[in-house]
Amino acid sequence: MTRRISLAAYRRLAEETPVVRPRGRVTQVVGLTVEAEGITPHIGEMCDIAPRRSARWVPAEVVGFKESRCVLMPLTEPLGITLGDPVFPTERPFTVPVGPGLLGRILDGYGRPIDGKGPLENPDSRPLESAAPNPLKRTRILQPLSTGVRAIDGLLTCGHGQRIGIFAGSGVGKSTLLGMITRQARNDVYVVALIGERGREVQEFIRSELGDAGLHRSVVVVATSDRPALERRKGAWVASAIAEYFRDQGLNVGLVMDSLTRFAMAQREIGLAAGEPPTTKGYPPSVFSLLAKLLERAGTAETGSISGFYTVLVEADDLTEPITDTVRSVLDGHIYLSRELAHEDHYPAVDVLGSISRVMAQVTSESHRRHAGRFKRLMAAYRNARDLINIGAYVPGSNPEIDHALELMPRMRQFLQQRPQEHSTLEEAIQQLADLVEDGQRDRGDGFPA
Repeated sequence: MTRRISLAAYRRLAEETPVVRPRGRVTQVVGLTVEAEGITPHIGEMCDIAPRRSARWVPAEVVGFKESRCVLMPLTEPLGITLGDPVFPTERPFTVPVGPGLLGRILDGYGRPIDGKGPLENPDSRPLESAAPNPLKRTRILQPLSTGVRAIDGLLTCGHGQRIGIFAGSGVGKSTLLGMITRQARNDVYVVALIGERGREVQEFIRSELGDAGLHRSVVVVATSDRPALERRKGAWVASAIAEYFRDQGLNVGLVMDSLTRFAMAQREIGLAAGEPPTTKGYPPSVFSLLAKLLERAGTAETGSISGFYTVLVEADDLTEPITDTVRSVLDGHIYLSRELAHEDHYPAVDVLGSISRVMAQVTSESHRRHAGRFKRLMAAYRNARDLINIGAYVPGSNPEIDHALELMPRMRQFLQQRPQEHSTLEEAIQQLADLVEDGQRDRGDGFPA
């Protein structure tokens, strides 16, 4: 019996395959970019540059146009490229591998495994670029998130789906605080993006801060400071796309990114190389639009959530510099780490009076908010009178609020300080805060102010 073979699939493949593949040629290499003519790709499309003096093709992304030429940014170093080398557009955008097999793996900024554990297991692919969830379909943030950091859980309580920034200068403890949150926070999955960090710090963060237990439920994306600007920028998008995949499975995802400032600096390199005009502090306009686009991809959706923790390197401890100011206006709260507290060996160096969680009122009880408010008022009273206290000019009894703050200050400092390996839960933080404030009220025999 003769078996009938359908030729429909072969016919469709033949119809979709172009007879002649478009081909351009390299006309100029300037800094980080390669210019080519003879092709008409779209922004974000991947192209292959075929150096005649090398057996390896160089993948590149279209980042702009100059007159009749397209501007390409190679994904690797443009070594071996010469004038006239062929350029072939692929007619497809950059995609990201996703799937459960990513858990426990370490990827580079392009989503390729670099941990020596072999290829990824049965990955699917997802477009790198995607729209943020429809704002009318985002669920409200009503469930508190236990971060495991007592100062945050007690006084700056976060919620599942919140996006919060950790602002600090260099060497104040951002990475250590991120490690504490990643190890202890109650999320189903973590995606950790180390963007523009020192190569030495990557292994330290993975082994010391994250640990084997944390790595088992995490995906780590690494693009160190020596990598091309395009890889550092894409590392942030890759991490966001992977987090979105797990969110779409109905999971509560923790997205930890260190740091947004390095992402902005990478985009500054790309934008200036593509011909964008510099604006504030040399940053082109695309930096600020991409920051908002990146941050809006996190948060709640119809199913699942992405709780984003983003570090921002504050240049010269100036909280009004452009990246800091822009990010703070987009996020749902900010945690400021004080260099003064760090110099006093106060860790984590969270300045609770300079920090805020914009969803705390939605995820906490009335009694919790009352205790946190009382704690902050005592901290503020002490800070306002600190100079007088230090020089011995304050007379006890002059101000009951300051006297109360002086009595409780040792216990308040103990509450705010926490060793990196010390475990704390949200429930424990709330109870310790209540005990501290209520004991102080009972000792003085007065009640809470209305």
